[in-house]
Amino acid sequence: MRLVLKLTLAIVAGMCAVLAIHGYLEVQREVALNRADMQTDHYAMGRAFGAAVAEVWHVEGEGRALQLVKELNEREQLVSIRWVWLAPSASDAQRPHVALEQLKEIGRSTQTVSVEAPAGDGHRLYTYVGVPLDDPRIGALEISESLALEDQYKRTTVLSTTVTTAVIGALSGLIAMVIGVWFVGRPMRDLIDQARRVGAGDLSGRLAVRQGDEIGALATEMNAMAGRLADANQKLEGEVAARIATVEQLRHADRLATVGKLASGIAHELGTPLNVVSARAKMIAASEVHGDEIADNARIIVEQSHRMTSTIRQLLDFARSRSPQKATADLAHMTQQVLTLLTPLASKRGVTLSFLDDAGAATASVDSAQLQQALTNLVVNGIQSMRRGGRLSVHLSTAHLRPPADHGGPTAGYMRLDVADEGEGIPPSAIDHIFEPFFTTKSVGEGTGLGLSVAYGIVREHGGWIAVESQLGKGSCFSICLPL
Repeated sequence: MRLVLKLTLAIVAGMCAVLAIHGYLEVQREVALNRADMQTDHYAMGRAFGAAVAEVWHVEGEGRALQLVKELNEREQLVSIRWVWLAPSASDAQRPHVALEQLKEIGRSTQTVSVEAPAGDGHRLYTYVGVPLDDPRIGALEISESLALEDQYKRTTVLSTTVTTAVIGALSGLIAMVIGVWFVGRPMRDLIDQARRVGAGDLSGRLAVRQGDEIGALATEMNAMAGRLADANQKLEGEVAARIATVEQLRHADRLATVGKLASGIAHELGTPLNVVSARAKMIAASEVHGDEIADNARIIVEQSHRMTSTIRQLLDFARSRSPQKATADLAHMTQQVLTLLTPLASKRGVTLSFLDDAGAATASVDSAQLQQALTNLVVNGIQSMRRGGRLSVHLSTAHLRPPADHGGPTAGYMRLDVADEGEGIPPSAIDHIFEPFFTTKSVGEGTGLGLSVAYGIVREHGGWIAVESQLGKGSCFSICLPL
């Protein structure tokens, strides 16, 4: 409705301006015509009366001529006629009502000058007509007429124009308002409601505006846009679902590849308890033990079985595929589980794993299985980079960090998980590509090129990022930064 009101006010203001300008020009034209008529009448009277006064002055003398001027003044009703001397020494009764400088054009001829000047009853129009005399002095007839009627006409015209303008403006405004509401207000309100529905994600509604103007064209385009957006959303939902499924398949494939790497280390880990179980069971079966020794051997067998079962369950839990489920988790406990699972693989390669917790009981909202996979990928990557063995340390802490430019956001509190190895380091030319899928610097058969990419994607989905520092020959440090 604000647009209709603006249009109405603009129309009314424009019409009022046109009427006001027309009234002003009409008044000016009528005043000019009236002034021209008055000057013409004064000129005609002045020429006629001046000739008569000059004749009487020549025949009967000055006194009779001045008496004639008085008689002419008494006979006229609308104008005032007076004899004046155009000399500074003239008396007040015979001095012009205007300055002598304005009458300097009048000499001893019938020259005429008209001047508007204030008077007791308002403004008057003074016309001075020169009268040729046989006298050294210069005289003239002063014919004056009140401009009160002209002023009254101006006031009347202004009043009538104002009333007419107000009435026409009101009627025009009412008509413009009704037409504006019908042809602009209602359709625009429907367009606004449709835009709000589209903005809120509701693409099912359609506009029923059937106007053949620009608003109707806009409504048609909005309906078409909503249809295209609905189709695009449906297509996008399908693509997103397919992408999520693909990502999950890649992550599961990477998890299974990691399981394969762990299997060799775990096989050695299971060898010792299997040998113990086998030896104790043979002793019991051969009746080599008696009494309390049988119970002790059975207890040892149960303990070693639990140890093997726990190791196998950890490996199966890591390999199992499931949908993401975020929950509050203790990162220190999760890190300990990862390191316990990777200890056999690290020992086989001569790598010592250590963990330092400076974060206390800090927790974060994460999917434990996914984050465990990301941390496992980083630790396995570090183990494989240390071909001659060494020490790999995992450090958990909290810090106020500013996210990188591609992540964005203010400085805030983050959980930081550093995985530092003593491997060969990463070449500077490869730093910018290490998180790309299928990019790897390892030998053929040692890596799929998905580990770091999967870890990077998991951390980004948790609102964090992975920072990398590396020096050739000294090792690398991968830092997982997650919001507290």
